[in-house]
Amino acid sequence: MRNMRVAEALAAREAASQVRVRGWVRTRRDSKGFSFLELNDGSCLSNVQVLAEENLPNLQEAQTGAALEVAGELAASPGKGQQWEIRAKTLRVLGESDQALYPLQKKRHSDEFLRGIAHLRARTNKYGAAFRLRSEAAFAIHSFFRGRAFYCVQTPVLTGADCEGAGEMFRVTTLPPGAAADPVRPFAEDFFGRECSLTVSGQLEAEALALGLGRVYSFGPTFRAENSNTPRHAAEFWMIEPEAAFFDLEDNIALGEDLLRFVTRHVLEHCAPDLDLFERFVDESLPERLRTLAEGPYQRISYGEAVDILAKSGRSFEFPVFFGADLQTEHERFLAEEYFCGPVTVFNYPKEIKAFYMRANDDARTVAAMDLIAPRIGELIGGSQREERLPRLEQRLAELGQDSRNYWWYLDLRRFGSVPHSGFGLGFERLIMLLTGIGNIRDVIPFPRTPNNLEF
Repeated sequence: MRNMRVAEALAAREAASQVRVRGWVRTRRDSKGFSFLELNDGSCLSNVQVLAEENLPNLQEAQTGAALEVAGELAASPGKGQQWEIRAKTLRVLGESDQALYPLQKKRHSDEFLRGIAHLRARTNKYGAAFRLRSEAAFAIHSFFRGRAFYCVQTPVLTGADCEGAGEMFRVTTLPPGAAADPVRPFAEDFFGRECSLTVSGQLEAEALALGLGRVYSFGPTFRAENSNTPRHAAEFWMIEPEAAFFDLEDNIALGEDLLRFVTRHVLEHCAPDLDLFERFVDESLPERLRTLAEGPYQRISYGEAVDILAKSGRSFEFPVFFGADLQTEHERFLAEEYFCGPVTVFNYPKEIKAFYMRANDDARTVAAMDLIAPRIGELIGGSQREERLPRLEQRLAELGQDSRNYWWYLDLRRFGSVPHSGFGLGFERLIMLLTGIGNIRDVIPFPRTPNNLEF
């Protein structure tokens, strides 16, 4: 008896007299003398049809949502749109499903409804496809960096640094609620003896590793305690953060563009059935956008050029456009969707709107920062060439009123063998939104963490 996943059974080259498949019943249709069960195990978008005679033991319990083990013959199917079916000889119910309570009885459910049953939504076509594609995209990211001699590293989730303005942070403590705190040393009795938070970025630690290993990247969860109920924000999300020694800003931009091309080409090659579902039911413009991401062109403009384009666009933006203003989502989407009709990298931002660690340009006004902006998403990648010159970095910390003693180890990297280096962060969930056309970040994370949502 050969055990087969549904994807394997559907792709078989020849019939087989004895096969066994396991999965969940998506639909059941009863006819005279027979029942037709659509079985899916998550291995692919399509179901395999199981033909079961009405006198087959356990058939009555094989209802929608039930988990089954079916043994029988893999035979050519006379039905349209399917090459193979399984003609059941034995059927075993591994887990029953109460039809009065099972919430996935209809073929179509709203996204909002499915967010309330996140523990079951992977059994639907849309979310099964989204999470399979998410897995393939993650594999592609690791493949890309491995092919370019980057080492995968793990940076801390618990941190005492805030990566300077990257977002509000979740505090981590072992102190009991309401515990009296020493007004001078409020964290003296806490686990670490100092304030501890969940990280908003692994960048600073990745820099340290890059200045020893050369090229590194981290791929892990990050956390921001911002009470933001937008389709693009979540409190817990995943970031890809490469850092490379001897990379300047141009190298950094090229790395981000190449990564996006590589991942897009990978999912086009390996996720065609799932992408077809997204085109038909989520975003009909998806194929054209993916072709642009895979083939280009990718545009590059300075921040100053971007401001000029926006100012001369004739558009009435909610947020005014002027040199020194941070680009908002509406500005980014205009550039990517209407002006360039594709991805564009904006570089050399005013230093006042960027973090302390970004390398100062010779004009004394801008820093060597870069944002890759994508259609429908806005900022997808944000990074910079890092300030490798110790006096400049100390000066910038002083300008911002920061105590340089809190960054002693970060400054050490500039004291001992400093080199030009660069890096960026890519929001993984935003990438999945871009690749699927799904419009809400809550629908590309299996169990989203958003304000007032910690159910699962």
